[in-house]
Amino acid sequence: MADLFAAPAPQVISVSALNRLAREALERNLPLMWVAGEISNFKRYDSGHSYFTLKDAQAQVDCVMFRGRAQLLGWLPKDGMQVEVRALPTLYEARGKFQLGVEVMRRAGLGALYEAFERLKARLEKEGLFDAARKRPLPRFPRAIGIVTSPQAAALRDVLTTLRRRMPGLPVWVYPTPVQGEGAGERIAAAIALAGERRECDVLIVCRGGGGIEDLWAFNEEVVARAILDCPVPVVSGIGHETDFTIADFVADRRAPTPTAAAEMASPAREDLSKLLMQLGRRLLRTAVRSLQDRVQRLDYLSRRLIHPGERIRHQLSELQHLSTRLAGAWMRGVENLGWQTQEIRLRLIACKPDVQGCARESAELARRLREGVRRQLEAAAALVRRLDAHLTHLNPQSVLERGYSITEGADGIIVRDGSRLALEEEVKITFARGWVGALVKRKG
Repeated sequence: MADLFAAPAPQVISVSALNRLAREALERNLPLMWVAGEISNFKRYDSGHSYFTLKDAQAQVDCVMFRGRAQLLGWLPKDGMQVEVRALPTLYEARGKFQLGVEVMRRAGLGALYEAFERLKARLEKEGLFDAARKRPLPRFPRAIGIVTSPQAAALRDVLTTLRRRMPGLPVWVYPTPVQGEGAGERIAAAIALAGERRECDVLIVCRGGGGIEDLWAFNEEVVARAILDCPVPVVSGIGHETDFTIADFVADRRAPTPTAAAEMASPAREDLSKLLMQLGRRLLRTAVRSLQDRVQRLDYLSRRLIHPGERIRHQLSELQHLSTRLAGAWMRGVENLGWQTQEIRLRLIACKPDVQGCARESAELARRLREGVRRQLEAAAALVRRLDAHLTHLNPQSVLERGYSITEGADGIIVRDGSRLALEEEVKITFARGWVGALVKRKG
């Protein structure tokens, strides 16, 4: 009896099912989130997947960053780095191990920098600092070029080397300023303002070498953007590498991917100018020769047209005589044409004059023919009427009765054509030419 009221046995599940339920519960209740900590035990395998531990003073958690996400990093994580990861808490079912599936990783503090960058970029763009319509074209042949950068920067050497190669005689003004560190933004802005005040150059290059966002942050400050905007000289930015973008790049009149490219963009190439000058020289020579030849030919043509005044008068008199002869001939031809036209019109009038007597004769003949035709038609119609009357008379049943015949009708009123269809003692009606009688059939033959 005790067994009947015993509690039901609990459901038993496997370890894999338990781990799966735990993973689903974690992923359902813990969303994608940002987690900060220090990297330790970082390993990147040949497969491209990265495994590491993220820790702080009180705890640690295992992390995995798969190859597709790890390839997007522009830098190599190392042990001891303070980072921020955007990850999904999950459970590795095979080992029952809690871990973070990392999708994005950035160095600690860069998140605030990116947010500040985006806020300033949006505000300045709304004010119109990035509008393409306000940006100025670069002069094709600048008389001097200015450079705002650090004297110790490798970017300065690259720019000077490029300018020396492209245009050795072009004057270069350097406005030295720190490009990194405390107060670098204000000093860069002051150097740009100084270059604008002195007006020593036609193009200003603002440049520095590559680095992380914190290294390039001085060029993301609003004071630098305002200085570029207010600079009366066109500004070319060559900051960092091709993938680096700063606020200064958006405000500058032209943005170059590297300092070297900025130098190439701001200065003409001597070799190209030499080739252009040679081409222009050849074109000028060809134009001059062609113009001279045209003028010589025109002179020869005019010399052939140059005639003695007496000869010109004789030629004009001869032409006048010829025109007089042509005029007289044309007048005579005109008179003759008018005469022929008059004769043609007279003949046409004669041809168009009506013949009254002929028309009268023709009308009389037509009247006679009409009367004759009507008479013949009436005679033919009378003959036809007579024929039809004779035919109708011949077909009239009364005429047949007049010749002694009679018509016999049965009791049903149908004319009898066959005597065999009558019965004895049947009453019939016999119609004569005048009158009728009733009779009874007494015999049949």
